[in-house]
Amino acid sequence: MKKYIEERAIELANYIIEKKATVRAAAKKFGISKSTVHKDVTERLLVIKPELAKHVRKVLDENKAERHIRGGQATKAKYNMKSPGLSHWA
Repeated sequence: MKKYIEERAIELANYIIEKKATVRAAAKKFGISKSTVHKDVTERLLVIKPELAKHVRKVLDENKAERHIRGGQATKAKYNMKSPGLSHWA
């Protein structure tokens, strides 16, 4: 594996752990695709630094468990922006 890919995987992992970031947020921050982020932190990192991969997996699992909540919050915010004061969720 190329050195820069290993370094990127480690950098991504540290970012995700420190910020409790989602794959989408990490992809945006680093200017790469979600698929690349996911492959780096789930597959490549297992070979490079297995212990770090475990920590990232915990954060990703937490994010996955909470995604339905985030989706609801995003939908609520979307409709509150469209018609302020008229939302029945407020």
